[in-house]
Amino acid sequence: MDITAFLHWLKDTMACTGQTTKNRIIRFQQQGDYRRFLQEWSEASTASPELKPVKQMRIIRAISCQLPVEATLSGFSGGVWIEDDRRITVHTAAKTMPLEKGIPWGVQQIKAPLAWSTTTGHRIKIGVIDTGVDFSHPDLRQSLSRGINLLNRSMLPHDDNGHGTHIAGTIAAANQVQGMIGIAPRAQILPVKAFDHNGSAFVSDIILGIDWCVRNRVNIINMSFGMKTRSKALLNAINNAYNAGVIVVASSGNDGKRRTVDYPARYPQTISVGATNKLRRIAPFSNRGTFIDIYAPGDKIFSAWLRGKYHEMSGTSMATSHVSGAIALLLAHKPGLSPAEIKAILKKSHLPLRSTKAPRYTGEIDVMKMLGAADR
Repeated sequence: MDITAFLHWLKDTMACTGQTTKNRIIRFQQQGDYRRFLQEWSEASTASPELKPVKQMRIIRAISCQLPVEATLSGFSGGVWIEDDRRITVHTAAKTMPLEKGIPWGVQQIKAPLAWSTTTGHRIKIGVIDTGVDFSHPDLRQSLSRGINLLNRSMLPHDDNGHGTHIAGTIAAANQVQGMIGIAPRAQILPVKAFDHNGSAFVSDIILGIDWCVRNRVNIINMSFGMKTRSKALLNAINNAYNAGVIVVASSGNDGKRRTVDYPARYPQTISVGATNKLRRIAPFSNRGTFIDIYAPGDKIFSAWLRGKYHEMSGTSMATSHVSGAIALLLAHKPGLSPAEIKAILKKSHLPLRSTKAPRYTGEIDVMKMLGAADR
């Protein structure tokens, strides 16, 4: 591929004015082409500071930038691929303000407290790609590392939405005396802020988050978000994480659909999570069906919130955080399990759901059964 010609095309196309633009992802087929492009782009940017920046995603040999809607790569077919850099949203429903404290019902329901004499998730690293986290929350202080803010790299990944703090609380809150306790209270949360205050992110930011998690050797990535359309770039990044031994846990979506789930949960390289309620039935809002690998509590889940407070939220997001916490307990007990092995353990150790119409091929996560299956 003629990298110099491509570079000129990109500079000219990005400079076009008066046209409708949108964010696009361009992936390079060959690693050598990508390296040469980055080198030439760096030289061009130094010589022409007015050049608009591009977002580099080395994990998938790609960039993201704003281009006219009509722009195509037909002149470079075979060497590069292009797709829209779509918006992706967190998976949640309504929230209220409860007063309960201690061990939340979901943590109890999956039997996490029964496992704490054996495993507390000690030293397991969980990358939570979300809206950030409340670093001052008393229930989370012991469980957090610095993480990264992909929207502003000079700042800590502070949460300005609440969703990420809620997820982190369910996974690893550790303040049983005065606050709440999560599923894996000695696990380490690495907050990755890819989502803005509205709970919205670009696919490219998710990919950068995955790349950061892989390079920082996390054990688990929690993805409590989704979109309706497939992204080859996102699949490529998840594949890289999977091949690096990272377990990717993804929420299925809140549309109440029976035959489909959102991406990235639909990719087989992830563990796809549906939501249950206190009766151990599938929550009405949860997507369900053959794409679901495991269910977990997701209805009216009490957890940490901004400014040291607590909220109750519903969604497959909340179910996903239960599964991430449970896998942290498993990995601390049995280090070195691969993503495929963990999915197989979850599938053979689930608790059947309470419904005559509930599927038999999957059920709700049960920490004690899960640990027992791993020991066999």
